[in-house]
Amino acid sequence: MIWYISDSTFIGKTIDIDALAANIDVPEFLTLIRRFLYDQLHPDAPLTSSDVPLESCPIPSGRISVFNSATATYYAPSDPCGKNGMHREHIRTTESWQRGPPRHDCVFINSNPELEGMRGLDVGRAHLFFSFNFHGQQYPCALVHWFAKVGDEPDEDTGMWIVEPENDENGAPLFAVLHLDTIFRAAHLIGVYGDQKVPRKLTFDQSLDAFNLYYVNKFIDHHGFEIAF
Repeated sequence: MIWYISDSTFIGKTIDIDALAANIDVPEFLTLIRRFLYDQLHPDAPLTSSDVPLESCPIPSGRISVFNSATATYYAPSDPCGKNGMHREHIRTTESWQRGPPRHDCVFINSNPELEGMRGLDVGRAHLFFSFNFHGQQYPCALVHWFAKVGDEPDEDTGMWIVEPENDENGAPLFAVLHLDTIFRAAHLIGVYGDQKVPRKLTFDQSLDAFNLYYVNKFIDHHGFEIAF
């Protein structure tokens, strides 16, 4: 398969890093970008950015361009719905979807290309698409809230993997800054209801915060079924 992702829908907003961090309420945003840059600049280093002191990570400067969607275009020849096997989808991170509440889509992240299916994929919720320049190189990025796999196998009853939001010891979301090239496509999550009653007034923008566990819905489309096994 051929995968690539291009950012789109520039919202005409450039902002400095500190102001953006305050705007999205992620105080560690600069730290995440610094560690991201270390990994980008040292791809063959024996240590990753999480293993080195923050002082060893570069400090970006300048302003950041913010986008409210990214476009994934990929080749899935076994899915007859796409023209000649080509598919395109928009992944959105916007504070107002169709003049309503926010929308922050979930994505599949290619964490280990050597493994098949969900064993080589992670799931995250995209909170921001942005790009910035560092030493003449542009970096298109996503700020992602991690979802961790629960167990080493899919659920026996549904055949779907289960994930849970990753939070720190204080209950705050664990974020990462990722290059857009690491994102495969959109992912669809379904709450694991169990004995938990679904509130009658639950809206779509609250659904990814309302449950402790989520199914990774491999039945959302043909291609999703192929990759989320």
